[in-house]
Amino acid sequence: MATTNSAERAIKVGLIADQTGPLSFVGLANVNVARMVIGDVNAKGGLLGRHVDLCIEDSATDDATAARVATKLVEEDHVDVIVGGIYSSTRQAIKGPAVTKGKTLYIYPEQYEGQEADPLIFCTGPVPAQQVDPFIPWLMETTGAKTFYLPSADYVWPHVMNARVREIVTSRGGSIVGEEYYPMNHMDYGEAVKRIAASGADVVFNTIVPPGVTPFFEALYASGFQARGGHLVCTYFDENFLNMVPATCVEGLYGCLDYYEEVADPFSQKLLAQYDALYPGQAKFTGGGACSGLYRGLRLWASAVAEAGTLDQARVVAALDHARITEGPGGPAEMVPGQHHVRMQMYIAQSRSGQFKVVHELGAIDPREQLVAAPAAL
Repeated sequence: MATTNSAERAIKVGLIADQTGPLSFVGLANVNVARMVIGDVNAKGGLLGRHVDLCIEDSATDDATAARVATKLVEEDHVDVIVGGIYSSTRQAIKGPAVTKGKTLYIYPEQYEGQEADPLIFCTGPVPAQQVDPFIPWLMETTGAKTFYLPSADYVWPHVMNARVREIVTSRGGSIVGEEYYPMNHMDYGEAVKRIAASGADVVFNTIVPPGVTPFFEALYASGFQARGGHLVCTYFDENFLNMVPATCVEGLYGCLDYYEEVADPFSQKLLAQYDALYPGQAKFTGGGACSGLYRGLRLWASAVAEAGTLDQARVVAALDHARITEGPGGPAEMVPGQHHVRMQMYIAQSRSGQFKVVHELGAIDPREQLVAAPAAL
């Protein structure tokens, strides 16, 4: 566990980001966001009158590496909090050494399947109640879609998401006409696309992830799926992911996230301008790759430390349980007391000519996650 009895030492934040490997375009943006937020905090005097150090580790889009660097952050760097991780399997890899063994506070910033309920973990990205539950009924009503095909990567997030999709689609008179799972590094989707075409599905709800998502979308487009009127859905797709695929292959793709570049509230636009000025290039500030959740998580944690007036972990956790920010990417956000998940603004967007256009604002939506037990005394 992070030590808290040295009043003169800097406060330490550990960031685990996929700076190399298939998710490097996401990890580099995450590093930028953390540097921007911690830089802002330090420019205003730090926290509790102390400088905040950012300890950055590359998880290399590899769960074993993520576990190893989490161990280092806890046992060698003695960080006060760990943030980061994209895939749910990476969250679980970090959780073992950081939380279960290391008893260190961990903030997971990515949109995911929900159901995480460890007393020392807070989740600051959207969950199915905020994505699938409002989006699928809207899609079915707006497009008239009834039949869904679910091509998926084979790990926990797609399995849980697909179960939720199946529940909602069937409850509204629709049907699932195909559900398939592939290894995360699978690259050949020719036969899968043939089965999708034969099914006549109205909607492809995709949870295939990088690196396989690019060849899958290319093959699906080449099959004429969109040309015949099919609707492509990928809830995690954002402006960074659009760079991975020719724009024509994902024209019309629907997503549902807590932030898009087009969100027009003044703070979101100011934040985007600040990020773009500091970090021009291809690693954009986006929602699907945890940038918005990372910003939100760091700001909520900083407000909790300030309220607690100490780094004592139990007191920080108690303050974080009801923390809120009045401004953030996409809008204000707040922890739902007892759930360790965030009530946030949500948006439905569609890819048009290589950009996401917001087509429907869902407003603030509760995560509706289970209550979390209080941390055990350490």
